[in-house]
Amino acid sequence: MARMTMIEAIRSAMDVSMARDDTVVVFGEDVGYFGGVFRCTQGLQQKYGKTRCFDAPISEAGIVGAAIGMAAYGLRPCVEVQFADYVYPAYDQIVSEAARLRYRSNGEFTCPIVVRMPTGGGIFGGQTHSQSPEALFTHVSGLKVVVPSNPYDAKGLLIASIEDPDPVIFLEPKRLYNGPFDGHHERPVTPWSKHPLGEVPDDHFVVPLGKASVRREGSELTILAYGTMVYVAEAAAEESGIDAEIIDLRTLLPLDLDTIVASVNKTGRCVIVHEATLTSGFGAELAALVQQHCFYHLEAPIARVTGWDTPYPHAQEWEYFPGPARLGQAMRETMEA
Repeated sequence: MARMTMIEAIRSAMDVSMARDDTVVVFGEDVGYFGGVFRCTQGLQQKYGKTRCFDAPISEAGIVGAAIGMAAYGLRPCVEVQFADYVYPAYDQIVSEAARLRYRSNGEFTCPIVVRMPTGGGIFGGQTHSQSPEALFTHVSGLKVVVPSNPYDAKGLLIASIEDPDPVIFLEPKRLYNGPFDGHHERPVTPWSKHPLGEVPDDHFVVPLGKASVRREGSELTILAYGTMVYVAEAAAEESGIDAEIIDLRTLLPLDLDTIVASVNKTGRCVIVHEATLTSGFGAELAALVQQHCFYHLEAPIARVTGWDTPYPHAQEWEYFPGPARLGQAMRETMEA
């Protein structure tokens, strides 16, 4: 089994999908000749030609709008928005067209597109290259929202997304592209080549959408996390000494509520962590669901550890970033409540 970075796994997913299905096309800003700003599409144009992997003008609304039209005519576009921060001009196309097409046509049309975009901070990208807009998409009926945390999941989930008949927002935590990150920015990065989840099959496989993964079993407290925060949660559990169970959601919509409920009912405590801002973040929906379905098993209030309600700062990035110290403090307070 090959060792891959998340970049290589994402590229492999598109390669496998394009080889299996001639209707799969890849395009976006600089994804063709240049291979993408993070090189996720490197070599695909040379292999499949300029009609199946090509550059688009700098127009996110145009990229997504064209993909929707292609999908209506039978293609399966997998498009890249260079950073999640740049998706807002395309938001109307995603919400008003892609998400509604099946409903408004009474099932006559579907919209099998994937919108890939790097998300999150931890790279000194400042306010315009660090945002986590997942909650804007989980609010929209008709979309699916995926956030992988490792190369194995990234490839399997992306293939599943490309093969899905409905639009998928595929958010790639850019801080994880080359290795897992536990929030300790002063430490060297461990490459994926030395991590078990860096082992990725070369050929076709899928990780089903809507199924979470228990990354760490525990009995005292449940941590709900996704993307980069999975590794922050692992570090916080180890450093705090609390026997925490860590759930990697993987897919935010549809959500694997059964796995969440089973874990919280077992532990009786729940801490939610995400990098996006606190107010109306996806953690609020998770807290509401846990409260609704696990009320009689909860031994303490549900806690949320998130980014602050401010634009993502450049100079104070690590004060904003939910690291293991801040998460560990919330875990201890939850245990003592």
